[in-house]
Amino acid sequence: MPDNYQIADMFSLLSKLMDIHGENSFKAKSYAAAAFNIEKLPVQLAEVDHSKIASYKGIGESTAKKVIEILQTGQLKALNDLISTTPPGIIEMLSIKGLGPKKISTIWKEMEIESIGELLYACQENRLMLFKGFGEKTQANVKDSIEFFLQHKDIHLFADIEAYALAVDEKMKQQFPADDLQITGEFRRQMEIIHQLEWVTTADANSIETFFTTNNFSVVEKTDTAITVKGPENILLRFYFANKTNFGSILFTTSASEEFLTAWGNVAEAAEETILFEQKGVSFIPSCLREEFNTSNSAVDLIQPSSIKGIIHSHSNWSDGGETIETMARHAQSKGFEYLVISDHSKSAGYANGLSVERIEQQHKYIDELNKQFKNFRIFKSIEADILGDGSLDYEDDILSTFDLVIASVHSNLKMNEEKAMMRVMNAIENPYTTILGHMTGRLLLSRNGYPLDHKKIIDACVANSVVIELNAHPRRLDIDWRWIPYALDKGALISIDPDAHELSGYDDIRYGVLAAQKGRLTASKNLSSFSLNEFEDYLMDVRREKGI
Repeated sequence: MPDNYQIADMFSLLSKLMDIHGENSFKAKSYAAAAFNIEKLPVQLAEVDHSKIASYKGIGESTAKKVIEILQTGQLKALNDLISTTPPGIIEMLSIKGLGPKKISTIWKEMEIESIGELLYACQENRLMLFKGFGEKTQANVKDSIEFFLQHKDIHLFADIEAYALAVDEKMKQQFPADDLQITGEFRRQMEIIHQLEWVTTADANSIETFFTTNNFSVVEKTDTAITVKGPENILLRFYFANKTNFGSILFTTSASEEFLTAWGNVAEAAEETILFEQKGVSFIPSCLREEFNTSNSAVDLIQPSSIKGIIHSHSNWSDGGETIETMARHAQSKGFEYLVISDHSKSAGYANGLSVERIEQQHKYIDELNKQFKNFRIFKSIEADILGDGSLDYEDDILSTFDLVIASVHSNLKMNEEKAMMRVMNAIENPYTTILGHMTGRLLLSRNGYPLDHKKIIDACVANSVVIELNAHPRRLDIDWRWIPYALDKGALISIDPDAHELSGYDDIRYGVLAAQKGRLTASKNLSSFSLNEFEDYLMDVRREKGI
């Protein structure tokens, strides 16, 4: 049964295709609005009496009929009709950042371009600038976006592919119960981006091939040592063949980077990985740390999901979150957390219903009243303040001083050269009211490169100004990149794994932040959100005292 997100995606695509085809703009806008409202609904439409669907905000009688059609058939005829008359390449262009339906319509109908490859070629020949609405800057942006899209096609976020990986793993173990099977590769190394899912197995090669080909998978590659298949989900699955005597060595070599293996040297045959480490005379190195071979890379004290004591960086329905502060607090407490930091968007974030000064005062009074109801739990007053073009924060000091802590983040004008980006971020770090630097580079994995920064100078400045560096745990951010955590720790920086939660389920993203942090050898003692309530309160007081605010 389709869920709200799938239904919303159908209406969103319907709206965009109608615009591309130049159909009724009023209806196109109404379907776009329906998509937005359906995605935000607190209940699943599949669980609602069909007669009541039209009563929800943004869903009229006409749209409700289409919703019911989707729920009953899993299809939407109006959408299917448009898809059937639209070249696949045109639909694919909707994935290109900076290309909206109007521009795509021009590309298709006036430029007579029907694929992303053709469009890239046209950009390289400066042909887009010949058409209205496509200046030099737009053409350059489209070209960059296409190259980024093509570079990352068929690549998946760890979080997006995890459930599928575990489901395949479980299915294979059920299908081949007498054989050894273990997931390996990038997934086992906890990489944030996965190119293919990999396993080591003692199962018979022909049996593996037969199992997948009879389940609608195609064989992409087959050798004496491995087989790669792909199913309807467009995800590559690779199986390395092993036996009882070399299973450990194959598992080891397939779950370490090339750099690690080069430094390691010859890998002997072994039934278990632990034997290899014993032979080498070094402590066992978990797969998440097998990027560079370092004899100190043991699993001692690596941070765990259970190490997180509080939710730092969360958004309520006062800005663009989906829940009340009370609901968020009670949910956090029910999950065993000791505190919640509410950091709604600031006034410059008009797109996110950012807080005016008057609303800040109201929210603070509300939080004070809520805190009276809790025992051994506290809601902290915070804000995710926008870092403006000159690096200042978007409130005066007398307002910033009313918060328990301030998270400073860049949200606008992200296309900057390094000089501009460094100026903005460095100025924000030096603001005495900045407690945490939020999502350092503004990157969105597989969607948007972060703005260019000199990471070492930023980290050094954070240490010098007692500013905590956020590891934003949203699986599309994971920013700061874990590769910079060792340097940060060496310089004495404090990291904070924060979910940037906009709904209750967002708390669960902490786990993805922890998985990334483990690769950077982060320990609980160096993670702010692992501080107990008392330790967190003391830290905030100490920093305020140190900064004289």
